[in-house]
Amino acid sequence: MPKTIQQKATFRASPETLFDLYLSSRKHSAATGAEAMMSRKVGGKFTAHNGHLHGRNLAIVPKRLIVQSWRGSDWKKRDLDSILVLVFSRVRGGGRISMVHMNVPDAHASSIKRGWGEYYWKRWKAYLRRQSRAR
Repeated sequence: MPKTIQQKATFRASPETLFDLYLSSRKHSAATGAEAMMSRKVGGKFTAHNGHLHGRNLAIVPKRLIVQSWRGSDWKKRDLDSILVLVFSRVRGGGRISMVHMNVPDAHASSIKRGWGEYYWKRWKAYLRRQSRAR
């Protein structure tokens, strides 16, 4: 049975910076350490983690919300696309990403749940620290 993953991550960066970090191919690649090609348009396609992840933008509210269809290259053909919702909000000292990742195939749910923490939130924090030191 498909799973839903919910996570929140807080950063010392504005929600606008976090939004741009996700949708910029160059910044997304630099922050995660793996190639990403991100469209900034509704209906546009994306790939991330050297093509291992791919999908399409379903909705974008600039600087606030991204909704994507999303799937791994190793998912079975019968697995439906998952839906990823990222909400960017302001908190004291920075920004927060509230993530809901729905319809994740059961066989991949635990690795994807860990992957968000390891390949996104942890690496993004390190990337943002490097960027702030470089200024």
